[in-house]
Amino acid sequence: MSNFQLTAIGHIQSPYKQKFAIPRQPRLVPQAKAKLVFAADFNREEFVRGLDEFSHIWLLFRFHETADKGYSAMVRPPRLGGNERKGVFATRATFRPNAIGMSAVKLEGIEYKNGQLCLLLAGIDLLDGTPILDIKPYLPYSDAMIDATAGFADTRPETQMTVEYSPQVHEFIAQQTDYPELHDFISNVLKQDPRPAYKKQKEGEQSYGMTLYDFNIRWQVHDEHNYVTSIEKS
Repeated sequence: MSNFQLTAIGHIQSPYKQKFAIPRQPRLVPQAKAKLVFAADFNREEFVRGLDEFSHIWLLFRFHETADKGYSAMVRPPRLGGNERKGVFATRATFRPNAIGMSAVKLEGIEYKNGQLCLLLAGIDLLDGTPILDIKPYLPYSDAMIDATAGFADTRPETQMTVEYSPQVHEFIAQQTDYPELHDFISNVLKQDPRPAYKKQKEGEQSYGMTLYDFNIRWQVHDEHNYVTSIEKS
C-alpha cells in the first residue's frame, strides 16, 4: 500500500453549520446555496477558465469531521432504517478508509471579488468548512447512465413529512431579506426528515434544533408533521 498526501484546493462556505440536518445526497434541497472559496495557491482565474460552460460539477472532498474516527467495514445505511448492515464500499457512508466523498452539484456562477476566487453552488450537501480536494466538470453523456440501477438506493428518498410554521416564525422569515428562499430551504430540509433512524420509530412528540446559515431553528415532530416553533439569529 502507498501513502499519498493531498492538498485542499479550497473549502466550502455552507449554510449547514452542523452535520445534523444535512441532506444525505446532493441536490435534494436545491435552495441550499454555498460558496467554494479557493485556497491561496489556487486563487487564480486560470484554474477555472472554461468551467462556466458547465451547469454542474463534481466535488471531491474530505469528511473532515469524521476522518479521525476511523472506518468500518460494515455500516448501517439510513435508507434501510439503520437496521441492516452493508459493506462500506456499497454505501456512501462517511466512515471510509480515506474519508473521501463526492457530490455532483449545480454551478451557478464564478465570482472573483476583492481578490478572492469563488464558485457559487446550489443543491449542496456539505458541512461548512469542508475541504475540497478536486473539481471536475459533470459530463451528461458519460456521467448520467439512464440504465443504471442502485440496489437499496434505487429511488430518490421521499417522505410524507409536512411542515408548518408558528406565526412568529412566519413573521421573522418574511422580515429578513438576506435569504429570500429561507422558507423553502427550511421546509425542504425538514421534509427530508433528518432525524436518526432510531428516533423515527419512537412515538409521541419530539423536539429538535439545527443551525442553518446564522439562524438557530427549533421544531417539533409528531407522527409525520413538523411544527417550527422558533427561529433566531445565532
